[in-house]
Amino acid sequence: MQVTETLSDGLRRSYAVRVPAEELESRARARLADIGKNLRLPGFRPGKVPANLIRKRYGSSVMAEVLQDAVNGVADQVVNERQLRPAAQPRVSLEGRPDVRAETAQDLELKVELELLPDIELPDLTQLTLTRYRAEPSEETIENALNSVVAQNRKLEDLDPRPAAVGEVLMVDFTGRIDGELFEGGSATDASIEVGGAGFIPGFTEQLEGLAPGETRTVEVTFPEDYQVGDLAGKTAQFEVVATALKQPVIPERDDALASTLGFENFAALREAVVAQIQLEYDQMARLRIKRELLDALAERADFPAPESLLETEFAAIWQRVEADLREGKGDDEDRGKDEATLKAEYRAIADRRVRLGLLLAEIGRLHQVEVSQAELTQALRAEMARYAGQEQQVLEYFQKTPAAVQQLRGPIFEDKVVDYILATAQVTDRLVPPEELALPDAEGDEAVVSASAEASEDVAAGDAAPGDERDPADGAARHADAADAVG
Repeated sequence: MQVTETLSDGLRRSYAVRVPAEELESRARARLADIGKNLRLPGFRPGKVPANLIRKRYGSSVMAEVLQDAVNGVADQVVNERQLRPAAQPRVSLEGRPDVRAETAQDLELKVELELLPDIELPDLTQLTLTRYRAEPSEETIENALNSVVAQNRKLEDLDPRPAAVGEVLMVDFTGRIDGELFEGGSATDASIEVGGAGFIPGFTEQLEGLAPGETRTVEVTFPEDYQVGDLAGKTAQFEVVATALKQPVIPERDDALASTLGFENFAALREAVVAQIQLEYDQMARLRIKRELLDALAERADFPAPESLLETEFAAIWQRVEADLREGKGDDEDRGKDEATLKAEYRAIADRRVRLGLLLAEIGRLHQVEVSQAELTQALRAEMARYAGQEQQVLEYFQKTPAAVQQLRGPIFEDKVVDYILATAQVTDRLVPPEELALPDAEGDEAVVSASAEASEDVAAGDAAPGDERDPADGAARHADAADAVG
Protein backbone atom coordinates (compact mmCIF):
# COMPACT_ATOMS: atom_id res chain seq x y z
CA MET A 1 0.00 0.00 0.00
CA GLN A 2 1.34 3.40 -0.99
CA VAL A 3 0.27 6.44 1.05
CA THR A 4 0.82 10.07 0.03
CA GLU A 5 -0.18 13.00 2.24
CA THR A 6 -2.16 15.46 0.12
CA LEU A 7 -3.38 17.90 2.78
CA SER A 8 -1.99 19.17 6.05
CA ASP A 9 -4.07 22.15 7.21
CA GLY A 10 -4.25 22.70 10.94
CA LEU A 11 -5.76 19.52 12.34
CA ARG A 12 -7.06 18.33 8.97
CA ARG A 13 -5.22 15.64 7.04
CA SER A 14 -5.88 13.98 3.71
CA TYR A 15 -4.07 11.02 2.14
CA ALA A 16 -4.10 9.46 -1.31
CA VAL A 17 -3.79 5.71 -0.95
CA ARG A 18 -3.01 3.24 -3.70
CA VAL A 19 -3.33 -0.47 -3.12
CA PRO A 20 -1.37 -2.12 -6.01
CA ALA A 21 -3.16 -4.61 -8.23
CA GLU A 22 -0.60 -7.32 -7.41
CA GLU A 23 -1.39 -7.01 -3.71
CA LEU A 24 -5.11 -7.35 -4.37
CA GLU A 25 -4.46 -10.25 -6.75
CA SER A 26 -2.36 -11.99 -4.12
CA ARG A 27 -5.18 -11.68 -1.56
CA ALA A 28 -7.72 -12.95 -4.08
CA ARG A 29 -5.57 -15.98 -5.00
CA ALA A 30 -5.15 -16.86 -1.35
CA ARG A 31 -8.89 -16.61 -0.77
CA LEU A 32 -9.71 -18.70 -3.85
CA ALA A 33 -7.16 -21.32 -2.77
CA ASP A 34 -8.79 -21.46 0.62
CA ILE A 35 -12.19 -22.00 -1.01
CA GLY A 36 -10.77 -24.75 -3.23
CA LYS A 37 -9.50 -26.83 -0.30
CA ASN A 38 -12.96 -28.22 0.47
CA LEU A 39 -14.88 -27.33 -2.68
CA ARG A 40 -17.14 -30.08 -4.07
CA LEU A 41 -18.17 -29.94 -7.73
CA PRO A 42 -19.59 -32.72 -9.92
CA GLY A 43 -16.81 -34.63 -11.72
CA PHE A 44 -14.06 -33.59 -9.30
CA ARG A 45 -12.79 -35.06 -6.07
CA PRO A 46 -13.14 -32.76 -3.02
CA GLY A 47 -10.33 -30.21 -3.00
CA LYS A 48 -9.22 -31.10 -6.56
CA VAL A 49 -11.22 -28.54 -8.53
CA PRO A 50 -8.92 -26.71 -11.03
CA ALA A 51 -7.93 -23.18 -10.03
CA ASN A 52 -9.21 -21.65 -13.29
CA LEU A 53 -12.66 -23.16 -12.70
CA ILE A 54 -12.73 -21.88 -9.13
CA ARG A 55 -11.80 -18.39 -10.34
CA LYS A 56 -14.44 -18.50 -13.09
CA ARG A 57 -17.15 -19.42 -10.61
CA TYR A 58 -16.10 -17.39 -7.57
CA GLY A 59 -13.64 -14.81 -8.89
CA SER A 60 -16.02 -11.81 -8.96
CA SER A 61 -17.44 -12.39 -5.50
CA VAL A 62 -13.98 -13.03 -4.01
CA MET A 63 -12.55 -9.89 -5.61
CA ALA A 64 -15.49 -7.89 -4.24
CA GLU A 65 -14.69 -9.23 -0.76
CA VAL A 66 -11.00 -8.39 -1.17
CA LEU A 67 -11.78 -4.85 -2.27
CA GLN A 68 -14.22 -4.34 0.60
CA ASP A 69 -11.68 -5.64 3.11
CA ALA A 70 -9.07 -3.29 1.65
CA VAL A 71 -11.40 -0.31 1.93
CA ASN A 72 -12.41 -1.23 5.48
CA GLY A 73 -8.83 -1.66 6.66
CA VAL A 74 -7.10 1.21 4.90
CA ALA A 75 -8.01 3.90 7.48
CA ASP A 76 -6.71 1.83 10.41
CA GLN A 77 -3.54 1.05 8.49
CA VAL A 78 -2.89 4.73 7.70
CA VAL A 79 -3.57 5.73 11.31
CA ASN A 80 -1.36 2.99 12.76
CA GLU A 81 1.55 3.37 10.35
CA ARG A 82 1.71 7.14 10.84
CA GLN A 83 0.86 6.98 14.56
CA LEU A 84 -2.02 9.43 14.18
CA ARG A 85 -4.62 10.28 16.82
CA PRO A 86 -7.88 10.98 14.95
CA ALA A 87 -10.53 13.08 16.63
CA ALA A 88 -13.28 11.09 14.90
CA GLN A 89 -13.69 8.16 12.55
CA PRO A 90 -11.69 8.82 9.33
CA ARG A 91 -13.65 9.15 6.08
CA VAL A 92 -12.65 6.79 3.25
CA SER A 93 -13.79 7.33 -0.34
CA LEU A 94 -13.07 5.49 -3.58
CA GLU A 95 -11.34 7.30 -6.42
CA GLY A 96 -13.07 5.62 -9.35
CA ARG A 97 -14.98 2.34 -9.32
CA PRO A 98 -12.93 -0.88 -9.70
CA ASP A 99 -14.27 -3.59 -12.01
CA VAL A 100 -14.61 -6.77 -9.94
CA ARG A 101 -15.40 -8.76 -13.13
CA ALA A 102 -12.08 -7.94 -14.80
CA GLU A 103 -9.81 -10.96 -15.40
CA THR A 104 -6.97 -9.28 -13.54
CA ALA A 105 -7.05 -6.97 -10.55
CA GLN A 106 -6.66 -3.23 -10.93
CA ASP A 107 -4.97 -0.72 -8.67
CA LEU A 108 -7.33 0.48 -5.94
CA GLU A 109 -7.25 4.28 -5.48
CA LEU A 110 -8.61 5.65 -2.20
CA LYS A 111 -8.84 8.94 -0.34
CA VAL A 112 -8.60 9.03 3.44
CA GLU A 113 -9.66 12.23 5.23
CA LEU A 114 -9.47 12.79 8.96
CA GLU A 115 -9.08 15.36 11.67
CA LEU A 116 -6.46 14.95 14.38
CA LEU A 117 -6.65 15.57 18.07
CA PRO A 118 -4.67 18.72 18.90
CA ASP A 119 -1.36 18.68 20.71
CA ILE A 120 -2.28 19.38 24.32
CA GLU A 121 0.20 20.85 26.76
CA LEU A 122 -0.90 19.98 30.27
CA PRO A 123 -1.01 22.77 32.85
CA ASP A 124 0.93 22.43 36.09
CA LEU A 125 -1.83 21.01 38.25
CA THR A 126 0.11 21.68 41.44
CA GLN A 127 -0.20 25.41 40.74
CA LEU A 128 -3.99 25.40 40.60
CA THR A 129 -5.46 27.15 43.66
CA LEU A 130 -9.04 26.31 44.57
CA THR A 131 -11.39 26.74 47.52
CA ARG A 132 -13.49 23.83 48.74
CA TYR A 133 -16.53 25.19 50.53
CA ARG A 134 -18.34 23.23 53.21
CA ALA A 135 -21.53 23.94 55.11
CA GLU A 136 -23.26 22.26 58.01
CA PRO A 137 -27.03 22.30 58.64
CA SER A 138 -28.17 24.63 61.39
CA GLU A 139 -30.56 23.55 64.12
CA GLU A 140 -33.27 25.65 62.48
CA THR A 141 -32.75 23.86 59.15
CA ILE A 142 -32.86 20.47 60.84
CA GLU A 143 -36.03 21.35 62.73
CA ASN A 144 -37.71 22.64 59.57
CA ALA A 145 -36.78 19.43 57.75
CA LEU A 146 -38.13 17.28 60.60
CA ASN A 147 -41.34 19.32 60.64
CA SER A 148 -41.63 18.68 56.92
CA VAL A 149 -41.22 14.93 57.50
CA VAL A 150 -43.91 15.04 60.16
CA ALA A 151 -46.27 17.09 57.97
CA GLN A 152 -45.85 14.71 55.05
CA ASN A 153 -46.98 11.85 57.25
CA ARG A 154 -50.14 13.52 58.47
CA LYS A 155 -53.38 11.59 58.44
CA LEU A 156 -56.74 12.88 57.21
CA GLU A 157 -59.85 12.39 59.37
CA ASP A 158 -63.37 12.85 58.01
CA LEU A 159 -65.35 15.90 59.08
CA ASP A 160 -69.08 16.42 58.83
CA PRO A 161 -70.03 18.32 55.67
CA ARG A 162 -69.82 22.09 56.14
CA PRO A 163 -68.03 25.05 54.49
CA ALA A 164 -64.28 24.44 54.42
CA ALA A 165 -61.95 26.63 56.49
CA VAL A 166 -58.33 27.53 55.83
CA GLY A 167 -56.05 24.63 56.78
CA GLU A 168 -58.69 21.97 56.24
CA VAL A 169 -58.53 19.56 53.30
CA LEU A 170 -61.16 19.24 50.59
CA MET A 171 -61.43 16.17 48.38
CA VAL A 172 -62.38 17.47 44.96
CA ASP A 173 -62.81 16.66 41.29
CA PHE A 174 -61.86 19.50 38.98
CA THR A 175 -61.80 20.22 35.26
CA GLY A 176 -59.82 23.11 33.79
CA ARG A 177 -60.41 25.00 30.55
CA ILE A 178 -58.63 27.79 28.70
CA ASP A 179 -60.83 29.73 26.28
CA GLY A 180 -63.41 27.00 26.74
CA GLU A 181 -61.04 24.20 25.72
CA LEU A 182 -59.77 21.41 27.95
CA PHE A 183 -55.98 21.32 28.33
CA GLU A 184 -53.55 18.56 29.24
CA GLY A 185 -52.99 18.15 32.96
CA GLY A 186 -55.93 20.42 33.81
CA SER A 187 -58.25 17.78 35.27
CA ALA A 188 -58.18 15.44 38.26
CA THR A 189 -60.47 13.29 40.37
CA ASP A 190 -60.38 12.65 44.10
CA ALA A 191 -57.63 15.23 44.62
CA SER A 192 -56.85 16.34 48.17
CA ILE A 193 -56.29 20.09 48.41
CA GLU A 194 -55.49 22.06 51.55
CA VAL A 195 -57.60 25.17 51.62
CA GLY A 196 -55.27 28.16 51.45
CA GLY A 197 -52.28 25.82 51.13
CA ALA A 198 -49.34 25.86 48.73
CA GLY A 199 -48.50 23.60 45.81
CA PHE A 200 -51.11 24.78 43.30
CA ILE A 201 -51.39 27.71 40.92
CA PRO A 202 -51.28 30.92 42.98
CA GLY A 203 -54.80 31.92 43.98
CA PHE A 204 -56.37 28.47 43.43
CA THR A 205 -56.56 27.04 46.95
CA GLU A 206 -57.52 30.38 48.49
CA GLN A 207 -60.75 30.40 46.45
CA LEU A 208 -61.85 27.10 47.96
CA GLU A 209 -62.53 28.62 51.38
CA GLY A 210 -66.21 28.22 52.24
CA LEU A 211 -66.81 25.45 49.68
CA ALA A 212 -68.78 22.54 51.18
CA PRO A 213 -68.98 18.89 50.05
CA GLY A 214 -71.59 18.49 47.34
CA GLU A 215 -71.12 22.06 46.09
CA THR A 216 -69.54 23.21 42.81
CA ARG A 217 -67.51 26.38 42.32
CA THR A 218 -65.74 27.93 39.35
CA VAL A 219 -62.20 29.04 40.19
CA GLU A 220 -60.37 31.41 37.82
CA VAL A 221 -56.60 31.74 38.01
CA THR A 222 -53.78 33.00 35.79
CA PHE A 223 -50.70 30.87 35.29
CA PRO A 224 -47.44 32.64 36.23
CA GLU A 225 -45.36 34.04 33.38
CA ASP A 226 -42.51 31.69 34.35
CA TYR A 227 -44.74 28.60 34.58
CA GLN A 228 -42.81 25.45 33.71
CA VAL A 229 -45.26 24.46 30.95
CA GLY A 230 -44.58 27.12 28.35
CA ASP A 231 -47.94 26.71 26.57
CA LEU A 232 -49.77 27.67 29.77
CA ALA A 233 -47.52 30.49 31.00
CA GLY A 234 -49.43 33.74 31.46
CA LYS A 235 -52.79 32.27 30.40
CA THR A 236 -56.03 32.48 32.37
CA ALA A 237 -57.89 29.28 33.12
CA GLN A 238 -61.28 28.44 34.60
CA PHE A 239 -61.60 25.35 36.79
CA GLU A 240 -64.92 23.76 37.66
CA VAL A 241 -64.35 22.33 41.14
CA VAL A 242 -66.71 19.78 42.71
CA ALA A 243 -66.14 19.16 46.44
CA THR A 244 -66.78 15.56 47.51
CA ALA A 245 -65.57 15.38 51.14
CA LEU A 246 -64.08 17.48 53.91
CA LYS A 247 -61.21 16.25 56.05
CA GLN A 248 -59.13 17.47 58.97
CA PRO A 249 -55.34 16.96 58.78
CA VAL A 250 -53.95 15.34 61.92
CA ILE A 251 -50.23 15.87 62.48
CA PRO A 252 -48.54 12.86 64.16
CA GLU A 253 -46.42 13.19 67.25
CA ARG A 254 -42.65 13.49 66.82
CA ASP A 255 -41.92 10.21 68.53
CA ASP A 256 -40.53 6.71 68.07
CA ALA A 257 -43.84 5.46 66.67
CA LEU A 258 -43.61 7.85 63.74
CA ALA A 259 -39.98 6.88 63.17
CA SER A 260 -40.95 3.21 63.18
CA THR A 261 -43.52 3.73 60.40
CA LEU A 262 -40.71 5.21 58.29
CA GLY A 263 -38.38 2.29 58.93
CA PHE A 264 -36.20 3.77 61.68
CA GLU A 265 -35.46 2.32 65.10
CA ASN A 266 -36.45 5.47 66.95
CA PHE A 267 -36.90 9.21 66.48
CA ALA A 268 -33.22 9.85 67.19
CA ALA A 269 -32.32 7.62 64.25
CA LEU A 270 -34.82 9.47 62.07
CA ARG A 271 -33.28 12.78 63.07
CA GLU A 272 -29.82 11.43 62.31
CA ALA A 273 -30.97 10.35 58.84
CA VAL A 274 -32.45 13.79 58.15
CA VAL A 275 -29.20 15.47 59.19
CA ALA A 276 -27.18 13.08 57.05
CA GLN A 277 -29.38 13.71 54.02
CA ILE A 278 -29.16 17.49 54.35
CA GLN A 279 -25.39 17.22 54.79
CA LEU A 280 -25.22 15.03 51.69
CA GLU A 281 -27.12 17.65 49.69
CA TYR A 282 -24.78 20.37 50.95
CA ASP A 283 -21.74 18.25 50.09
CA GLN A 284 -23.07 17.67 46.58
CA MET A 285 -23.58 21.41 46.12
CA ALA A 286 -20.05 22.02 47.39
CA ARG A 287 -18.78 19.42 44.94
CA LEU A 288 -20.59 21.13 42.07
CA ARG A 289 -19.10 24.47 43.03
CA ILE A 290 -15.48 23.37 43.26
CA LYS A 291 -15.89 21.31 40.10
CA ARG A 292 -17.21 24.36 38.25
CA GLU A 293 -14.34 26.50 39.53
CA LEU A 294 -11.86 23.81 38.54
CA LEU A 295 -13.32 23.54 35.05
CA ASP A 296 -13.27 27.33 34.70
CA ALA A 297 -9.59 27.33 35.65
CA LEU A 298 -8.83 24.52 33.19
CA ALA A 299 -10.78 26.24 30.42
CA GLU A 300 -8.47 29.25 30.73
CA ARG A 301 -5.52 26.91 30.20
CA ALA A 302 -7.03 24.86 27.38
CA ASP A 303 -5.56 27.12 24.70
CA PHE A 304 -5.59 24.63 21.83
CA PRO A 305 -8.02 24.46 18.91
CA ALA A 306 -11.09 22.24 19.12
CA PRO A 307 -11.37 19.74 16.26
CA GLU A 308 -14.06 21.04 13.92
CA SER A 309 -15.81 17.65 13.71
CA LEU A 310 -16.23 17.42 17.48
CA LEU A 311 -17.22 21.09 17.69
CA GLU A 312 -19.92 20.67 15.04
CA THR A 313 -21.31 17.58 16.75
CA GLU A 314 -21.45 19.28 20.15
CA PHE A 315 -22.96 22.48 18.75
CA ALA A 316 -25.60 20.51 16.86
CA ALA A 317 -26.63 18.74 20.09
CA ILE A 318 -26.82 22.04 21.99
CA TRP A 319 -28.68 23.87 19.26
CA GLN A 320 -31.23 21.08 18.95
CA ARG A 321 -32.08 21.49 22.64
CA VAL A 322 -32.16 25.29 22.34
CA GLU A 323 -34.57 25.15 19.41
CA ALA A 324 -36.81 22.67 21.25
CA ASP A 325 -36.88 24.93 24.31
CA LEU A 326 -37.66 27.98 22.21
CA ARG A 327 -40.54 26.17 20.52
CA GLU A 328 -41.96 25.19 23.92
CA GLY A 329 -41.48 28.63 25.41
CA LYS A 330 -38.80 27.38 27.81
CA GLY A 331 -35.92 29.40 26.42
CA ASP A 332 -33.46 31.13 28.71
CA ASP A 333 -34.65 34.62 29.69
CA GLU A 334 -31.35 36.06 28.52
CA ASP A 335 -31.90 34.57 25.05
CA ARG A 336 -35.17 36.34 24.45
CA GLY A 337 -34.87 39.17 21.99
CA LYS A 338 -31.59 37.92 20.52
CA ASP A 339 -31.47 37.09 16.83
CA GLU A 340 -30.56 33.60 15.64
CA ALA A 341 -27.07 34.57 14.48
CA THR A 342 -26.22 35.97 17.93
CA LEU A 343 -27.60 32.93 19.72
CA LYS A 344 -25.72 30.53 17.46
CA ALA A 345 -22.46 32.40 18.04
CA GLU A 346 -22.93 32.27 21.82
CA TYR A 347 -23.83 28.59 21.90
CA ARG A 348 -21.01 27.71 19.53
CA ALA A 349 -18.63 29.32 22.05
CA ILE A 350 -20.15 27.09 24.74
CA ALA A 351 -19.68 24.04 22.52
CA ASP A 352 -16.07 25.03 21.88
CA ARG A 353 -15.39 25.29 25.63
CA ARG A 354 -16.97 21.91 26.30
CA VAL A 355 -14.97 20.15 23.61
CA ARG A 356 -11.66 21.65 24.73
CA LEU A 357 -12.40 20.84 28.37
CA GLY A 358 -13.29 17.27 27.49
CA LEU A 359 -10.10 16.79 25.51
CA LEU A 360 -7.97 18.31 28.28
CA LEU A 361 -9.56 16.07 30.91
CA ALA A 362 -9.04 13.07 28.64
CA GLU A 363 -5.37 13.89 28.20
CA ILE A 364 -4.86 14.36 31.94
CA GLY A 365 -6.58 11.04 32.58
CA ARG A 366 -4.59 9.27 29.86
CA LEU A 367 -1.19 10.50 31.01
CA HIS A 368 -1.94 9.81 34.67
CA GLN A 369 -3.49 6.39 33.93
CA VAL A 370 -6.96 7.17 35.26
CA GLU A 371 -9.18 4.23 34.40
CA VAL A 372 -12.78 3.19 34.95
CA SER A 373 -13.00 -0.28 36.44
CA GLN A 374 -15.49 -2.93 35.46
CA ALA A 375 -16.90 -2.79 38.98
CA GLU A 376 -17.59 0.94 38.60
CA LEU A 377 -19.32 0.36 35.26
CA THR A 378 -21.38 -2.43 36.78
CA GLN A 379 -22.44 -0.17 39.64
CA ALA A 380 -23.45 2.56 37.17
CA LEU A 381 -25.42 0.03 35.15
CA ARG A 382 -27.25 -1.16 38.24
CA ALA A 383 -28.12 2.42 39.11
CA GLU A 384 -29.45 2.94 35.58
CA MET A 385 -31.50 -0.26 35.81
CA ALA A 386 -32.96 0.89 39.13
CA ARG A 387 -34.41 3.92 37.38
CA TYR A 388 -36.68 1.63 35.35
CA ALA A 389 -38.48 -0.55 37.87
CA GLY A 390 -39.92 -3.63 36.23
CA GLN A 391 -37.85 -3.17 33.07
CA GLU A 392 -34.46 -4.11 34.46
CA GLN A 393 -33.93 -7.02 32.05
CA GLN A 394 -34.72 -4.87 29.00
CA VAL A 395 -32.29 -2.19 30.20
CA LEU A 396 -29.58 -4.80 30.73
CA GLU A 397 -30.10 -6.24 27.25
CA TYR A 398 -29.99 -2.77 25.72
CA PHE A 399 -26.59 -2.04 27.24
CA GLN A 400 -25.30 -5.49 26.30
CA LYS A 401 -26.20 -4.86 22.66
CA THR A 402 -25.23 -1.16 22.52
CA PRO A 403 -21.54 -0.44 23.17
CA ALA A 404 -22.10 3.29 22.66
CA ALA A 405 -24.57 3.30 25.56
CA VAL A 406 -21.95 1.72 27.82
CA GLN A 407 -19.56 4.51 26.85
CA GLN A 408 -22.21 7.02 27.95
CA LEU A 409 -22.12 5.42 31.38
CA ARG A 410 -18.34 5.39 31.40
CA GLY A 411 -17.83 9.04 30.42
CA PRO A 412 -19.15 10.76 33.58
CA ILE A 413 -17.33 8.25 35.81
CA PHE A 414 -14.07 8.89 33.98
CA GLU A 415 -14.53 12.65 34.22
CA ASP A 416 -15.24 12.56 37.95
CA LYS A 417 -12.19 10.38 38.58
CA VAL A 418 -10.02 12.82 36.64
CA VAL A 419 -11.51 15.70 38.65
CA ASP A 420 -10.74 13.81 41.87
CA TYR A 421 -7.15 13.30 40.71
CA ILE A 422 -6.74 17.01 39.95
CA LEU A 423 -8.26 18.05 43.29
CA ALA A 424 -5.84 15.73 45.07
CA THR A 425 -2.95 17.37 43.19
CA ALA A 426 -3.99 21.04 43.26
CA GLN A 427 -3.70 23.49 46.14
CA VAL A 428 -7.14 23.27 47.76
CA THR A 429 -8.15 25.37 50.76
CA ASP A 430 -11.15 24.22 52.83
CA ARG A 431 -13.57 26.88 54.03
CA LEU A 432 -16.67 26.54 56.23
CA VAL A 433 -19.45 28.83 54.97
CA PRO A 434 -23.19 29.38 55.45
CA PRO A 435 -25.25 27.07 53.20
CA GLU A 436 -26.37 29.93 50.95
CA GLU A 437 -22.78 30.44 49.83
CA LEU A 438 -22.57 26.91 48.45
CA ALA A 439 -24.54 27.73 45.33
CA LEU A 440 -22.70 28.36 42.08
CA PRO A 441 -22.03 32.07 41.57
CA ASP A 442 -24.37 32.25 38.59
CA ALA A 443 -27.16 30.27 40.25
CA GLU A 444 -29.98 31.38 42.54
CA GLY A 445 -28.29 30.49 45.82
CA ASP A 446 -31.15 30.86 48.30
CA GLU A 447 -33.52 28.80 46.19
CA ALA A 448 -30.90 26.08 45.72
CA VAL A 449 -30.25 25.77 49.46
CA VAL A 450 -33.96 25.68 50.30
CA SER A 451 -34.56 23.00 47.72
CA ALA A 452 -31.67 20.95 49.09
CA SER A 453 -33.20 20.92 52.57
CA ALA A 454 -36.66 20.24 51.22
CA GLU A 455 -35.48 17.37 49.02
CA ALA A 456 -33.60 15.88 51.96
CA SER A 457 -36.70 15.79 54.14
CA GLU A 458 -38.83 14.43 51.28
CA ASP A 459 -36.35 11.60 50.65
CA VAL A 460 -36.36 10.61 54.31
CA ALA A 461 -40.13 10.92 54.58
CA ALA A 462 -40.44 8.55 51.64
CA GLY A 463 -38.04 6.12 53.30
CA ASP A 464 -35.33 6.84 50.71
CA ALA A 465 -32.16 8.42 52.01
CA ALA A 466 -30.15 7.80 48.84
CA PRO A 467 -28.32 10.76 47.32
CA GLY A 468 -29.91 12.63 44.45
CA ASP A 469 -28.39 12.82 40.97
CA GLU A 470 -25.47 15.20 40.72
CA ARG A 471 -25.90 17.50 37.76
CA ASP A 472 -22.74 17.89 35.77
CA PRO A 473 -21.65 21.54 35.47
CA ALA A 474 -19.49 20.68 32.48
CA ASP A 475 -22.50 19.14 30.70
CA GLY A 476 -20.71 17.66 27.75
CA ALA A 477 -17.09 17.53 28.86
CA ALA A 478 -17.49 13.92 29.97
CA ARG A 479 -18.73 12.95 26.55
CA HIS A 480 -15.70 14.39 24.80
CA ALA A 481 -13.29 13.19 27.46
CA ASP A 482 -14.59 9.68 26.96
CA ALA A 483 -14.46 9.91 23.16
CA ALA A 484 -10.93 11.30 23.12
CA ASP A 485 -9.80 8.71 25.62
CA ALA A 486 -11.23 5.94 23.46
CA VAL A 487 -9.51 7.03 20.24
CA GLY A 488 -6.34 8.10 22.04
